[in-house]
Amino acid sequence: MKKVCIVTILVFVVLCLAQVTFAAAWSSCDRWATWTNGGYTLYNNIWGSGAGWQCIWANNGSNWGVTCNHGSSGGVKSYPNSAKWVNRNANSVSTARTTFSVNRPGSGAYTTTFDVWGNGSAYEIMLWMNKQGAVGPIGSQQYSNQSIGGHTWNVYRGYNGSIQVFSFVRTSNTNSGTVDHKAIWNWLQSRGWWNNPYMNQVQFGFEITNTANQNAAFTCNSRSDSGY
Repeated sequence: MKKVCIVTILVFVVLCLAQVTFAAAWSSCDRWATWTNGGYTLYNNIWGSGAGWQCIWANNGSNWGVTCNHGSSGGVKSYPNSAKWVNRNANSVSTARTTFSVNRPGSGAYTTTFDVWGNGSAYEIMLWMNKQGAVGPIGSQQYSNQSIGGHTWNVYRGYNGSIQVFSFVRTSNTNSGTVDHKAIWNWLQSRGWWNNPYMNQVQFGFEITNTANQNAAFTCNSRSDSGY
């Protein structure tokens, strides 16, 4: 029975990859698959323990998605994302905005999130645009209902090892919109939480904890960036 289940799963993954390959410019089921296109780098990024299978596809650097099944356990399994480099100090950037649109499943546990890095991995800004299931940010809540960068957030601050993490959790879910990153960087500076760090990457994708034992599809319909 176990062999039959394993074979069935493998056949399903192969069929999904075949369908994706036919439709997309690039696809892979490799755990650490990457692809660079149009100034963006895509990462399949299956990094957590207990992960299931996940295949990534892309038509270009801003239109991509994954199909996956990560079971029903806790703990983050993957963060498939597209990344764009800033490579400038925060105060020297006059404009930094991202407009996005996604489709996502209605079950499981995950967030649609930006992951923005400063001073290498010293600072991490997480912008939760939507969340589903049993997920929560690192640290403790510092502020509630803060209107910054075009959205209203509850703001958390904490540490992941040596990384100082600032989590901005949107007070209501959205699947599309525009985020003003520069406004968020200015807000952090005004609180004295950092001092003009060197901004590395602005990543955008899906931090997936589980898919409730179902095969799930996550899609970034579009992403466009301005000012960096």
